[in-house]
Amino acid sequence: MADNDTSIERRLAAEHKALAFALRALLRRAPVVCGETDAVRAAAARMRAEGVGSIVVVDDRRRPVGIFTERDLVHVVLDGALDGPIGAAMTRDPLALAADTPAYEAALAMIELRIRHVLVTEGQALVGVVSERDLFSLQRLGLGELTMEIRLARGIDTLAQLAARLRRLTKLLVDQGVAAEQLTLYVSLLNDRICQRIVEVVRKRHAWDRIAWCWLAFGSEGRLEQTFATDQDNGLLFEAADAREARAQLLPFARAVNEALDACGYPLCKGNVMASNPDLCLSSAEWQAKLEGWLANSDPKALLDAAICFDLRALAGDARLAQTLSEWFLARTRVRPNFLRLMAENALQARPPLAKWRDFVTEADGAINLKLYGVRPFVDCARIVALAHGLPATGTAARFRAAVAASVLPERDAQATVAAFFFIQQVRLRHQAALEKLTEENANRIDPNRLNELDRRTLKQAFRLERDMQSRLAMDYQLG
Repeated sequence: MADNDTSIERRLAAEHKALAFALRALLRRAPVVCGETDAVRAAAARMRAEGVGSIVVVDDRRRPVGIFTERDLVHVVLDGALDGPIGAAMTRDPLALAADTPAYEAALAMIELRIRHVLVTEGQALVGVVSERDLFSLQRLGLGELTMEIRLARGIDTLAQLAARLRRLTKLLVDQGVAAEQLTLYVSLLNDRICQRIVEVVRKRHAWDRIAWCWLAFGSEGRLEQTFATDQDNGLLFEAADAREARAQLLPFARAVNEALDACGYPLCKGNVMASNPDLCLSSAEWQAKLEGWLANSDPKALLDAAICFDLRALAGDARLAQTLSEWFLARTRVRPNFLRLMAENALQARPPLAKWRDFVTEADGAINLKLYGVRPFVDCARIVALAHGLPATGTAARFRAAVAASVLPERDAQATVAAFFFIQQVRLRHQAALEKLTEENANRIDPNRLNELDRRTLKQAFRLERDMQSRLAMDYQLG
């Protein structure tokens, strides 16, 4: 059985590597399009003549405004509206990705949003459509099957086995050279699925009424940047008439979920940043009061400890609660210059380990902590940019890219910064995959002398970009 599992995992690894292609490489034909006022009957006839399962509705500048699929056609037939305008029956604002987007992002989005088509654009103009069939012909097993196995798991023991399988698969993907951005997103989303299924399984054992709730992910999970070494960082957000009574009902549930996650290989957080902590199982009003307290706090240590919660993301339950809380928080951070300045001060504490006369500054044992001195500065700077400009993205790369779209950062600088960030992530992943026994102490400590010459030079350049980024941050907030 073990040999068969290994064979399947290697096949999965090879197929996932194929998803690194840009979407434009998957386009085989021009998209089939129509106008918003065209009749559904005419559009359906065009779909049949072209042999396609969807038609894209575009405006007069060929910008997509909607999509109409075979599923939509069934509803129209049942409603007897074949002669009505397709604009009334289409799905508005379909997912559109740039042509140079890696195919894995489209695959993950299809699973995340449960859709079957992704529009491909150059600028704002439509250039093609990629279907579920196009993507999953590249991976006959892959994301869809593994996600389905997780969804159908009935107990924690089965989920623990699937989590272990995910870790084995991740090592194979690292060995095959899959890019860090693809890999961390892949790992994070499948970890999401495991956590969501654990929440569903545990929820059935706990009864409560009239409580709207949302399980929150913080830290690297909130940013979709998980590696092999990942403990739990989570919380609970709820709405109820009596917050104290609701918390009493929710805490046993939260404790059971935290324990189940631990059993599945996601260790309990030593800092107790978990939903089973009463200080992180709060009503919306209580979360607002806690966040407001952090905004007014002048203690750098307190802000450093709190920063992990600023990357919150809804994982299970009512996501609208988390969205409302995030919007409330972002509206306040951008008008709190003292708070942002303190965050910037904290961000400058972890300086890149560059020596004046040598390559690197290392600790006594010759190692560098890549999480503390490599990843954290990028994460901290991206978070400050997002909080300062009200950008809702939580991922580090997503925040830098959102800053470009908002004309906050120059595109060239942001691209170089993102590339440096993911190079350091790649070094971390390769290091962790090679360890026989992964521990908190060895997970992020690398000896730069064991890197090849190209990686040493690239790491040094990544640290230089990090130093430049921190210099700009210090200038923006007038920090010496």
